[in-house]
Amino acid sequence: MRPSVRRKRKGPKTSCTCPSPVNARSEKSAFSGRNISRCCALGSSAFIGRFENIIVIAHITAHQPKRITKRDIMTTALRHFRPRFKSFAVIGFCLLTATSLSACSTNPATGERQFAGLMSPQQESSVGAQEHAKVLQTYSALPANDPLQVYVDQVGAKIAANTERPDVQYKFFVLDDPMVNAFALPGGYVYVTRGLLAHANSEAELAAVLAHEVGHITGRHSAERYSQGVVTSLGAAVLSAALDSSTASQALGLGSQLYIKSYSRGQEHEADELGVRYLVRAGYDKSAMASFLRNLERHGALENKLAGRGESAGVNYFSTHPLTADRVAQTKAIAASYQQGQAVTNHDGYLRKIDGIVFGDSAKQGFIRGQSFYHTQMDFMFTVPNGFVISNQPDKVAATNNNGTIILFDAAQRSSGMDAMTYVTQSWMKSEPLDGVEKISINGKNAATASFSATIGGQPSLVRVVAVEWSPNTFYRFQMAMPVNATVGIVEGLKRTTYSLRPLTGQEKANIKPHIVKVFNASAGDTAASLGNRMPFSNFQEERFRVLNGLDAGVPVQSGTLYKTITE
Repeated sequence: MRPSVRRKRKGPKTSCTCPSPVNARSEKSAFSGRNISRCCALGSSAFIGRFENIIVIAHITAHQPKRITKRDIMTTALRHFRPRFKSFAVIGFCLLTATSLSACSTNPATGERQFAGLMSPQQESSVGAQEHAKVLQTYSALPANDPLQVYVDQVGAKIAANTERPDVQYKFFVLDDPMVNAFALPGGYVYVTRGLLAHANSEAELAAVLAHEVGHITGRHSAERYSQGVVTSLGAAVLSAALDSSTASQALGLGSQLYIKSYSRGQEHEADELGVRYLVRAGYDKSAMASFLRNLERHGALENKLAGRGESAGVNYFSTHPLTADRVAQTKAIAASYQQGQAVTNHDGYLRKIDGIVFGDSAKQGFIRGQSFYHTQMDFMFTVPNGFVISNQPDKVAATNNNGTIILFDAAQRSSGMDAMTYVTQSWMKSEPLDGVEKISINGKNAATASFSATIGGQPSLVRVVAVEWSPNTFYRFQMAMPVNATVGIVEGLKRTTYSLRPLTGQEKANIKPHIVKVFNASAGDTAASLGNRMPFSNFQEERFRVLNGLDAGVPVQSGTLYKTITE
């Protein structure tokens, strides 16, 4: 949680799988002799079969001696097919065909036809610049002259120099965020987090991450998502007017979910292929991408254990990436197709570059310590019951347990003179039918609380809200949602959390420090278990050490080798 509360904005995301120019097909109309490309503009080619395709195209071309336009196809489709078919498939096909007439282009990186023409490279640069400003509103980036930022710039420049798109000005940023993450924006913006840098184990692995993200840029995957999104929106507008069908509504509902998700599996695979290509061209070890993906798999399994989930929890139909294990195997196969002599790995040099960086949350974000959350800059702490897992997010702190109880804590601006009771009943929760409204005092701070019934995740729940007058300009807020059949123990535990909120003592402010990555040479007799036990964690110590250093279970620690550990 950061002092300034802002929400991250996720742009619409989707994809289109296109055949190569060699395999692109044309269909010749029996009526006009006009060729109509079927390359990639149909987007979702599963909408209807080949027979109906020919009928639609032939009918339009037979009656339109002028150049076919999007309006021609849409008008004809609606006039001739709505009273006959009431078919989502037919109209969807026509919409996609119309849009495709000017939206296909050949990608210089892949050499394949691509449905991305509704966002030009110039527009990509403009969109990237706008979204970059929003990224910096959510995350803090390292200064341009920070040694770690300079190092990432140098590695990134080696990758960028080996792409097929010299027209793009690639820019690399290190974000001060504990999450293990990397992402890219159109226009050449590439981001890696501090958390990711801590989990990479060589310069080659860092280069692999940057190469993958650059692959999304050269692959124009954001332009693909945008172009497909325009078609989705266009189709939704026409369908809502043309069809009065629950089936169409369900289809649109599914489409909108897919539209807002992340890169498609095909795009991720393509970025891996391009990334390995750039990695090899830049002289880095071609196996580095697979080795880093393998460590992401280890990290994900550990995170699930820490959160009380199964090792493979969270994988579902709408996962934003392919299963990591599949990607590891696929990326190894991609790397095997390249012949490579001497290549750069630079394990030791990389570890020395990240020696001393903050691991996990920083003072700006607050610290999770056991079942408590401390924020030295915002001057507060609170404790959640045993069995809850705390998650520190940019705009809030969340805690959950296995029975569906949720605790959310955040801050809100307080208007001059507004008391907590007025804020809860007339501003924050004015649209809810509140029960149990009352004034309370929390460690000397005036507060107000109320409850209401809601359905959360399809289950009837009781929501308890609390607003605390923390300062003249700030309310601190709790939202606590629990199943209606929650036990007395859960209810009492949430009450204790509410009343645990308090300012920090001077000693707490002095003693609570961030965790730091420390690089060291292993000594004779060191093991993953013994080294893990020295880290400031109370559980999964050996596994944490192995994930941090990219070591599979059973792989021994080598005396004299550089490793990473975590200190306070």
